[in-house]
Amino acid sequence: MDSPQNPIPDEQLLRIDDLVKLTTLSKSCINLWVAQGRFPAPAVLSSTVRVWPMRTVRLWINSFLPTHEEGV
Repeated sequence: MDSPQNPIPDEQLLRIDDLVKLTTLSKSCINLWVAQGRFPAPAVLSSTVRVWPMRTVRLWINSFLPTHEEGV
């Protein structure tokens, strides 16, 4: 889905199926973590459509990566 040759633009809106592929988390895990505040909340476009901006998801993923200041 997201590769160095074809990165997903920050403005791209992702549905939950896209998040499953990108993060390898299950839908139920994503929904639970959203409820627990451990995963970014989606933008609700309608009663059946929830989306996440790629920028928000990328920032969440990067928050788990070590920084250069941590000696990596």
